[in-house]
Amino acid sequence: MIWTEEHDALRRTTRAVVETHVNPFVDQWEEEGIFPARQVMKAFGNAGLLGIGKPEEYGGMALDLSYEIAFAEELGGIRTMGICSAIGVQTNMCTPALAKHGSDRLKAEFLAPTIAGDLVGCIGVSEAGAGSDVASLKTTARKDGGDYVINGSKMWITNGVQGNWICLLANTGTENAPHKNKSLIVLPLDTPGISVGKKLDKVGYRSSDTALLFFDDVRIPQANRIGEEGRGFLYQMQQFQEERLFVVARSWRFLDIAIAETIDYLRQRKAFGKPLLDNQYIYFKLAEMQTQVEAVRSLLYRALEAHLAGEDVTKLASMAKYMIGRLSMEVPVELTQFWGGQGFMNDNFITRVYREARQTAVGGGANEVMLQVIAKKMGIFPES
Repeated sequence: MIWTEEHDALRRTTRAVVETHVNPFVDQWEEEGIFPARQVMKAFGNAGLLGIGKPEEYGGMALDLSYEIAFAEELGGIRTMGICSAIGVQTNMCTPALAKHGSDRLKAEFLAPTIAGDLVGCIGVSEAGAGSDVASLKTTARKDGGDYVINGSKMWITNGVQGNWICLLANTGTENAPHKNKSLIVLPLDTPGISVGKKLDKVGYRSSDTALLFFDDVRIPQANRIGEEGRGFLYQMQQFQEERLFVVARSWRFLDIAIAETIDYLRQRKAFGKPLLDNQYIYFKLAEMQTQVEAVRSLLYRALEAHLAGEDVTKLASMAKYMIGRLSMEVPVELTQFWGGQGFMNDNFITRVYREARQTAVGGGANEVMLQVIAKKMGIFPES
């Protein structure tokens, strides 16, 4: 992948926002259990960073995916993955289908202010019984006159407590065709009948508000549907590959920083008269970890180049997502061990990495789902 001065300029802008408006306050927000989403989104919106790949007429930059990946890598420098994920939902999860398939009215009313940072968006796909298995979701949107009447619930909704609107995937058809009976609907979260069950108590991502949402006879005009009825599942699948590349980009950087900070600590920490870093087992393990992270980074760039060339990157993106998910489970465990007793203290960054990186193996498609996708692309998945 060849990065240009334009990419570097975007990186510098992103880094400046992170270092000015986010990182100095992360520890406070983690302790409080929530971050000021609207304040943070506005800071990124003012810098023009929330619509990198979106149409210029709605406030975006209309740049290709390489710029969004550069942005995601810089977001990996945020000292908690929770806020990084919340921003990723805003830029790469709740808005892509709206930008591509939404009506002019919906884009003016929801996309433009979301790009500006004036609205906070959510993506409503997962349910308690339908996470990676999107086809199994139960939330319904029944037609009644010119409206949909929505009933059901959504689980693990990032930005769900502070959000202004949700891009909701619901069953709009009654036929037994789970891939053809779903639609995406733009739903303001102050609509009567919507309630926030509770802010979920998570192992990590403490400052990112994640909610359980309930929908009880929620009425919304059918004009709030994104694109064609029954094509919501397809729209959602189309954006999954870019979403997964975004996750890989932010996550390799998060691990890279954790390795670098562990090396700094081991240089200073002495045991038996010499720095711990002088122990061959330790520096061999660190070299192995760094190699694995760089290998995933290379796979990411290969997939990105193929995507920019118009190729189907489902297999490569799934491979990269699987590998970063596996490393996100393995590397933090090894690193925390090298910190000894300090690695058991909550006020250390490495402990936060240990708690938070684990989610990478689940969010955006669990490791096992990625292996299934890869097997299908290899032609070795058993036919049902």
